[in-house]
Amino acid sequence: MKESILKSNSLAFAIRIVNFYKYQCENKKEFVLSKQLLRSGTSIGAMVRESEHAESKVDFVHKLSIAQKEINETLYWLELLFETKYITLKEYESISADAVELIKLLNSSIKTAKTTINH
Repeated sequence: MKESILKSNSLAFAIRIVNFYKYQCENKKEFVLSKQLLRSGTSIGAMVRESEHAESKVDFVHKLSIAQKEINETLYWLELLFETKYITLKEYESISADAVELIKLLNSSIKTAKTTINH
């Protein structure tokens, strides 16, 4: 079976977030904001996985919509970490770029699924 780009990218993003969290804790001694980032950044892939076994197209869209909210929250925590000088501009831009790519994939999947619901 062909691997979903959304599934593989959300897993890769979660791995990156976990490694980033470990780095923040070990090297920057920052635990609070990065813990929030860890929670939201890893839940995206979890919701994508849940959507694979959705009970209906509506449930599928709902689960991906939750992932969409989580990626938006992740961007908030990244911005806050940047603005409070816990991460560099380069780190912020790099992780944010991956997040924006996930947003595009989620939006596309949701849009496609909604068209099949309405027909």
